[in-house]
Amino acid sequence: MTEPGAPRVAVYLDFDNIVISRYDQVHGRNSFQRDKAAGFDTEKLAGATVDVGAIIDFASSFGTLVLTKAYADWSDDINAGYRGQLVGRAVDLVQLFPAAAYGKNGADIRLAVDAVEDMFRLPDLTHVVIVAGDSDYIALAQRCKRLGRYVVGIGVAGSTSKSLTAACDEFVTYDALPGVPVATAPAAPKKRTRRTTAKSVDDEPDPQAAATGLLERALRIGHEKDDADWLHNSAVKAQMKRMDPSFSEKSLGFRSFSDFLRSRADLVELDESSTTRLVRLRSETAAEPAT
Repeated sequence: MTEPGAPRVAVYLDFDNIVISRYDQVHGRNSFQRDKAAGFDTEKLAGATVDVGAIIDFASSFGTLVLTKAYADWSDDINAGYRGQLVGRAVDLVQLFPAAAYGKNGADIRLAVDAVEDMFRLPDLTHVVIVAGDSDYIALAQRCKRLGRYVVGIGVAGSTSKSLTAACDEFVTYDALPGVPVATAPAAPKKRTRRTTAKSVDDEPDPQAAATGLLERALRIGHEKDDADWLHNSAVKAQMKRMDPSFSEKSLGFRSFSDFLRSRADLVELDESSTTRLVRLRSETAAEPAT
């Protein structure tokens, strides 16, 4: 029995979205559609298997799971292969069928309608977890927040809309979930023009550099807002998450936020003399104008 006042969580998985995005992440952009037309290779499918348990376990960290729904065409052989995992975790399988004209299954519409209906039907629902990366779910995330729910997004790196990330209270990449092996980027095709190669590099910012910039902005905001020399580590991380819900020190290779801060010793100073850990910008950095 759920304790009164305990967080209650609803999880909605656009299952096709996650399966296709993971396959393309492992084997290269648009690989899923090409391989589907040619006939899937068993080994390639196995190499891009989605760990359903890792997603559900992470969602459960926010509170008691009161409902979990997965949307897909379950008559499709690839999706059907996951039914045992999903049913074993008490996931409701919502059957969808692809539209002949566009090949889409309408998961975004059905999922959004169900989520809004569930929020009104279950007023004590506190968290909504949306497992997808499409920009189609921006309006749903915003609606959930307006209705007072904490919105968590989970998507595959490289296939997630930045606007959806910003619309959530918290966003985590599938790769950063505990127990999920990080996918290595597929080798680039040998025949590429110089112009195309340069564009692909420019379009993908260094995540470590982006995290450093995010940290600096959060510290500057904290120093200005609180007019304090030292800031609590937890407050700084919370500010970073508010600015970029996709931030995760674990996805950057650090076991803890403190480890992440220690790796930025040229930017910040740490005070770990007590159980209350504090951080501040180094004086010479703080004196410089923000870039």
